[in-house]
Amino acid sequence: MTTKLFGEPVRRREDARLITGRGRYLDDLGADALAVAFVRSPHAHARIRDIDVSAALDVEGLVAIYTWEDLPGALAEPLPLLIPHPALTHGRTAYPLAREIVRHVGEPVVMVVARDRYLAEDACSLIRVDYEMRKPVVGVEEAAEAVHLVHEDVPGNVGAHLVQEVPSADGRSAREAIETAPHTLTFRLDVERSACMPLEGKGVYARWDADDQSLRVYSSTQSSTSVRMAIAAKLGLPLPKVEVIAPDVGGGFGVKIVHPWPEEVLIPWAARLLGREVKWTEDRREHFVSSSHERGQVQFVRVGFDDDGRVLGLDVNILHDHGAYTPYGIIVPIITSTQLLGPYKIGAYRVEFSSIYTNTVQVTPYRGAGRPQGVFCMERTMDRIAAHLGLDRTEVRAANLIQPDEFPYDQGLIFQDGRPLIYDSGNYPEALRMLKELIGWDSFPEMKAAAAAEGRTIGIGLACYVEGTGVGPYEGGHVQVTSDGRVHVSTGLTSQGQGHETVFAQIAATELGVPIENVSVVTGDTRRFGYAVGTFASRAAVMSGNAIALACRKVREKALRIAADALEADPRDLEITDGVVHVAGTPSASIPLATVAVLSNPLRYAFDEEAQRATQFAGGPSSMDRPPVEEGTEPGLEGRDYYSPIRSTFACGMHAAIVETDPLTAEIEILRYAVVHDCGRLINPMIVEGQIHGGVAQGVGGALYEKMAYDEHGQLLNASFMDFLMPYATEVPRIETAHLETPSPLNPLGIKGAGEAGVIPVSAVIAAAVEDAEGIRIDRMPISPSDLHHLRLEAG
Repeated sequence: MTTKLFGEPVRRREDARLITGRGRYLDDLGADALAVAFVRSPHAHARIRDIDVSAALDVEGLVAIYTWEDLPGALAEPLPLLIPHPALTHGRTAYPLAREIVRHVGEPVVMVVARDRYLAEDACSLIRVDYEMRKPVVGVEEAAEAVHLVHEDVPGNVGAHLVQEVPSADGRSAREAIETAPHTLTFRLDVERSACMPLEGKGVYARWDADDQSLRVYSSTQSSTSVRMAIAAKLGLPLPKVEVIAPDVGGGFGVKIVHPWPEEVLIPWAARLLGREVKWTEDRREHFVSSSHERGQVQFVRVGFDDDGRVLGLDVNILHDHGAYTPYGIIVPIITSTQLLGPYKIGAYRVEFSSIYTNTVQVTPYRGAGRPQGVFCMERTMDRIAAHLGLDRTEVRAANLIQPDEFPYDQGLIFQDGRPLIYDSGNYPEALRMLKELIGWDSFPEMKAAAAAEGRTIGIGLACYVEGTGVGPYEGGHVQVTSDGRVHVSTGLTSQGQGHETVFAQIAATELGVPIENVSVVTGDTRRFGYAVGTFASRAAVMSGNAIALACRKVREKALRIAADALEADPRDLEITDGVVHVAGTPSASIPLATVAVLSNPLRYAFDEEAQRATQFAGGPSSMDRPPVEEGTEPGLEGRDYYSPIRSTFACGMHAAIVETDPLTAEIEILRYAVVHDCGRLINPMIVEGQIHGGVAQGVGGALYEKMAYDEHGQLLNASFMDFLMPYATEVPRIETAHLETPSPLNPLGIKGAGEAGVIPVSAVIAAAVEDAEGIRIDRMPISPSDLHHLRLEAG
């Protein structure tokens, strides 16, 4: 191959369309569709005594009103529990429309269909729901006390309880290792609940074809194939009669991976029932009070260590707030409890978590998916050890790092994919060395002293992490070369801004030796590719990237075979350059890939001048002793393949920051931010850096601003962008990045994921830097100026 695009910083091909307003988002579709609005519960916990719709019936343009009692068959049952687990003993999911009980503010109770959204909202305002109030359970510690229950049949509000333990090399338990360690520490950490808030909320648009008895659904989703299967199951339709397409999606970050959301089955059902196009798009308040949140945990830590800071035993107990329902199982606390170990080899480890119901919005993965909490726990522990021993924080980390010659490294736990937590590759000591150099760690004491002489307070912090990426079970790719020489690539997972159109085209162009301009990519359209899992867990490049590469290799093999026949050459002597197959070292003996595509499809009829080459009287090298389409082959120059990993890959990274705290206002300013990142072989370093920058920006929000502020009644007090603080560009620092490449041995391309990397360690980094600046222990995140002010007062 001489056309090399893998590893090059190719500009994102999708950007020109998106930044010039030619994107095609959910709300750009279905201009003439009927509109849906929902009556949502204003209460966190209540029984529905009566629903009176009479006053709404006279609204002009009203089409239909539905409550749970109107839902037929499987649609009247609870939504799926997507990822069951033996430890999830009391999993509970919501009904599409509330049945008898509402368990959080924002739960849908009544669905209204009208000529437009304004009229639907008018009708909603006239519907009266009579509620019998119940005591809401708010906060994971209140829920754990179990004075009141979120679900009457769930004892203690505990949905799941899981313990994993790995003994030390000499067989001691974590608790035994801690008891006999030279030093021990015990402390508590808190991470507040937050949410991802994509610019585009959820949305669904459905069209029913009564003649064909088929359904087409557009959804702003991260998993179109899964939504398709859920709709078919809930509506009792054959799967081939359902198409689901993800148009351009204005951000996902995990909240759009749940499948189905209530609206994703209700809107198609209404379209089928009414025989009309029906659409719903989420407004911002709806998103705040009815779409998933994440992050909230309380962690109790006990650690034992020696004089050099080596961890001999670690025992962590986690209370995880999963909100009112568990549609995505207990993936988040599983990830927290396993990824907590980071790049370290711990002498003995015990982790226990209880996943607990509260009368708040359900919790499902949000970019980072439990890892920010785990990294906060581990890295705060490392900083505590360093402070206790009076050692440099990087020395303590270096003393615990897994060494390059120890890979693959088995942590002895079970990861979120149900497979062993085995790190595939990495060079953690080198990453730490690079980070210290990038941030100027060794020279920082002089910088701090100089700042102090000017009356300024600055501090430095760092954090390390390992991220399980490329989670199975599989993804697929289809590649077709057409008679115009163009390469058409499709894969089932969806795109929400990650640059898939570019990186997948780079892979195909490199594998097939064609110009990238000749490659087009389609994602998230079940008409083009019906089998997929979805876009989450930093898995797209690893999973679909490798599947596309494997499909391209099938196409390449077939192309060389056909070209060899035409050129009367040995396929092993051929290569493809700029879309032309030629004998290596002899460019004159060549044939365009477009012509190979024509020859791959024997024709009876000539549809154009090029097609004449493939008809029965065109002559050519074909043997009369062989059929036109040989046994075991198919017409056309195309290939389909799937990639299914034995287990996850494990990317890693280390971040460091220098912050300044204002002595009067307690404002926190990030002066410098450095990242060293290893995601295996880089397909496109520019896109990886963009992913890291976006992740860091989201992490800064989670570290300094964003939290879901519930009161004791279960009311969300900051359910708008006026009250929910987010960083602007002025609050996001310039990010200095260095890349380390340790290829993964688990997949053909040697790559690991990068999508969530930037967000994972930021809270731990900022906490460490603020603590270094202020000399005040930081045990809770996010930390706002008012939080820092109160900590100063408490510290005297």
